[in-house]
Order: sequence, then C-alpha cells, then structure tokens
Amino acid sequence: MSANEPRRSIFITGGASGIGRATARYFGERGWFVGIADINETGMEDTLGLIPGGFTYMHKLDVRDRAAWDVALEAFATAAGGRIDAMVNNAGIGTGGPLAELETEEIDRCLDINVRGVLYGAQAVYPYLQKTAPGSCLVNIASAAGITGGSGMSVYSATKFAVRGIAESLDAEWAPEGIKACSICPSFIETPLLDGTGNRRSNEAVRERVKAAGLEITPVEEVAETIWQAVHGDDLHYLVGKTAKKLNFAKRWMPGKIRKQNRAGAALLGK
Repeated sequence: MSANEPRRSIFITGGASGIGRATARYFGERGWFVGIADINETGMEDTLGLIPGGFTYMHKLDVRDRAAWDVALEAFATAAGGRIDAMVNNAGIGTGGPLAELETEEIDRCLDINVRGVLYGAQAVYPYLQKTAPGSCLVNIASAAGITGGSGMSVYSATKFAVRGIAESLDAEWAPEGIKACSICPSFIETPLLDGTGNRRSNEAVRERVKAAGLEITPVEEVAETIWQAVHGDDLHYLVGKTAKKLNFAKRWMPGKIRKQNRAGAALLGK
C-alpha cells in the first residue's frame, strides 16, 4: 500500500475465534484496518492482540439486533477513517440432530443468528459499501451444508442454503453499483464449533463424528486466504476444503449418488 493510498478497512463478525479471528489476522497482516464484532469481548481482545500495527477496532454486537448493527458500523467507519471496503458476515452457530428432537429455542436461535443476522448485516453495511464502490465487497460465510443437506442437518443446512441464496440475490441487486457479494462454503474447519455437540441431547462432539466418518478437517487459515481472494476477485461462490469441493461436484453431476449416500448414512444411525 502506497503512502498516498487510503488504508482499506474490513469489518468481521464472529471475530473472537475461528474463521473470524483467522481472517482478522490475515487482513491485518496485509495492512488493512480491521474491525471485529462478537458477543465475546475477551475473545475479541485476544484476536486484536495477534494483529500487528494497531489498526484495529472491536465492538460487542449481537447480530440479531438490527439497531445495534447501525451503531457498530457507524463507530467502526469513524475509527477507520470514514470507510468500509468489505464486510464478512461470519457470526454463526451450529445446530444438529434429528429435527423431531430439537427444541423450539434451538431452532429459532440458529435461524436468527445464521440468517436474520446475515440479512441485517447486509442491509446495514450497504450504504458504506456504496461509498467505497466499485470493488467493495460483502462476504457471507456459508458451508458445505449449504451445498447438500444430510441427516440431522435440517436446520443448519436451511440456514446455509439461505446464506448462499442471499449472496446470489445481492450479487445481482448490487452489481449496477459496483458492489460485489459472494459466499464462502467451507467443509469441516478447525474451529471451536467442532468441539460442540450440535444439540442439547447429544454429548458426542462434532469433531469425533467427523473423524469417524473419515472426513478431513481443513486448517482455518485456508478460509482466511479464500476470503482474501473473494474480496479481491469476482466469483460468486468459493469452496474451501476437499469435502466441499467433492460435494459440489457430486451434487451437480451425480445427484442420485449423493441422495443414496445421505440415506445410507441415516440408516446406519438408525434414523
């Protein structure tokens, strides 16, 4: 970045750990002004402590609160010199298990954070991305679960299919103004989500189920690098990890095989 070039800025939700933390480090190390949001203030402080240069900002934010989005983005834009060049809608939670066993609160919370939070974020950041267009960018973090649904994944898959759809709609809606929108579809990534159980009735960590299925766990840094490519590129959907790429290929060219595999997996689980 030249001395006369304005420092570009990026706002990342879910910045206290995982993909959000890795992305904040990746952009911060390359000279960007980085803002992160989360409900975990201690985790955010730890993230900012990993970024050199001091061009950072943190804001406690519940992505389900539309009014809070406006406060957070206005404060970040002010700290960043009046501009927001990119935003990553990363905050999300995992929910798994048979639909019949999920509690209403679990379903609502996953839908609210993973979908409503993404829509609110996109709506709130739009005027800022207008000002830095052309080339400004909204990145939505989807998942391989947004490529194909599997047994025990109905709610989570619904949210990630939605996240991909939101990106596709905004890609068309914002294109005339030079604003890019895209989605990132990671497979199983080395983040704290793998240490959760998926739902309240299970005590088995997601990590153990992934290993038992013989699936790879992709380093989180690969997602951060892909987000960098997305901000600087012009594709609509980006795949991260072998599982996501294989699923995308099979869903397109061998949909019947994917359906059989999903049903066989459910049968093995007795569902």
